Amino acid sequence: MKWGLIGASTIAAERMIEAFRAVSGGGAVTHVLSSSPERAESYAAEHGIAHGVSDLEALLVGDIDAVYISTTNEKHFSQAMAAIAAGKHVLCEKPLAMTVADAVTMVRAAEKAGLVFATNHHLRNAGSHLAIREAVRDGRVGDVLSVRVFHAVYLPPHLQGWRLDKPEAGGGVIADIVVHDADTVRFHLGEDPVDVVAMASSAGMGKGVEDSAMSVWSMPSGAMVQTHESFTHRFARSGFQIHGTRGSIVATDVMTQGAVGEIVLTTETGAEVLPYDTHDLYWRSVGLFCDAVAGQGRPAADGVDGVKSLAVAAAVAKAAETGRRVAVDYGGI
Repeated sequence: MKWGLIGASTIAAERMIEAFRAVSGGGAVTHVLSSSPERAESYAAEHGIAHGVSDLEALLVGDIDAVYISTTNEKHFSQAMAAIAAGKHVLCEKPLAMTVADAVTMVRAAEKAGLVFATNHHLRNAGSHLAIREAVRDGRVGDVLSVRVFHAVYLPPHLQGWRLDKPEAGGGVIADIVVHDADTVRFHLGEDPVDVVAMASSAGMGKGVEDSAMSVWSMPSGAMVQTHESFTHRFARSGFQIHGTRGSIVATDVMTQGAVGEIVLTTETGAEVLPYDTHDLYWRSVGLFCDAVAGQGRPAADGVDGVKSLAVAAAVAKAAETGRRVAVDYGGI
């Protein structure tokens, strides 16, 4: 499979290019697009990519099978729609779009064209989260009563930029991190949040956008979810907890891009550290995407998963803005 990168991004350089090249069936990265011709050329040279272009059409007419979109959020919709019209499979970073309606349009267009469309939600590919999900599905915590997500981290300087000062580009911690937490909760519980309440603030890093948020979600089963996301917590450790009628799972340092962290399951018989596989999260994501293109299975997170995580984040943003309880609108999907 031949890939084109829409966006000369940090995430592509640090995680995805290696995954595309390493995974069986991943194939070659032949094109990269940047709005800056100089950036496109230098990025291509640095990463051994044959073609660095600044025009989307030049990339889409190239000999590629799929695109990976990692531009700023406001560009995702138009770029994905152009790629779909050109007959390319799409792996898109989260959030899929600026609105749920646009995300639904993208997903339905790909479905109509018979193309694979996936969301690059990396956490559901982690061995730690696969082990948590297995324990929940096996009934080891019983009926789920509550979930707590602590995803307050420190956004390093090289990743700040538009995430902190460009609301028109989809910046802010809600668009950046709440979508991850929404997808991870859905992955573990197998159900979609019904409504949310939330608060958000700017603690000094955000300039025109929120840099911290807390929210509570109600689930169809009756479980409640509590989340905390932030860009400002330099020394905090991330965590994911599931508490049920038969046991509790407390996972520490698992809301990351690496295969790290500890999972402790506590029941009447005591505490047990759950083992998990330490494979690369992004290699698994790319591998499942390539399998789906070959007609074998589905991506780790498909387009519908991306729509639903965006819908939860949109509800959190609205609840924080209005101070009201907000129903999650999934756009009819």
